Amino acid sequence: MSWFSRSKRGIESQEKKNLPDGVWIKCEECGEIVYNKELEKNHYVCSACNFHFQMSGKQYINLLMDGGVLLTFNDNIQNADPLKFRDTKKYTDRVKEAVKKTNLKSAVQTGIGRINAHVVVMAIMEFAFIGGSMGSVVGEKIARAIDVALERKIPMIIISASGGARMMEGVLSLMQMAKTSAKLARLGDAGIPFISIVTHPTTGGVSASFAMLGDLILAEPGALIGFAGPRVIKQTIGQDLPKGFQRSEFLLKHGFVDSIIHRKEMKQRISEILDFFTS
Repeated sequence: MSWFSRSKRGIESQEKKNLPDGVWIKCEECGEIVYNKELEKNHYVCSACNFHFQMSGKQYINLLMDGGVLLTFNDNIQNADPLKFRDTKKYTDRVKEAVKKTNLKSAVQTGIGRINAHVVVMAIMEFAFIGGSMGSVVGEKIARAIDVALERKIPMIIISASGGARMMEGVLSLMQMAKTSAKLARLGDAGIPFISIVTHPTTGGVSASFAMLGDLILAEPGALIGFAGPRVIKQTIGQDLPKGFQRSEFLLKHGFVDSIIHRKEMKQRISEILDFFTS
């Protein structure tokens, strides 16, 4: 029948327009397509479902520090390769790639800055640097930052985002758990507050050491927090895990974190906590 036929006259084919990478981002939680500029304005929180995307250390500095300024120190400490480790590639090559990707020399930035005029020592982990894993340099930089807080008698804040200890350095990375914990014990003995902020994900040796030793432990919504991952635990015990297991809401309910703070409220809430500690 002729009315099923479509005339091709006057129809012009158009080339598919490809949007540049990074203009739109799909939310991992709800699937909403979010405009990157709007996401940036909203501190990388999905406006549809409040899912908190991962942020870089620089983005946390802009979010929390007055004027977006952190006066960093110990920036030039670099990773060594004491075990001459190699798996699918050399450890030294992995470090070089991470340095190029992040423009940082390690998986943590440390420094001094102000949060609503409160002077603090800050350590911010960078997940993009080999999964924010804690090796000798990360442990040493955090230990030195705690020493600065102790010497100047000012609060210490650590923002954690990590897959755990860095396996490429073996037992040397595991030693950092004891070193940072011992330093924080000295801080506690001196009565200097330590605020731990756990973000998605905070796991392994980091969660088993300084991340869970805060005088106050604050978490972002939906953050995965634990030692081993849910899949490993489920395979080990052979049982289904509760819904939301190891997420910050589950940990708050069971007393492992003190408060869950939306990112847009974080600076003000930290400022109020510092007011209380330093009054």
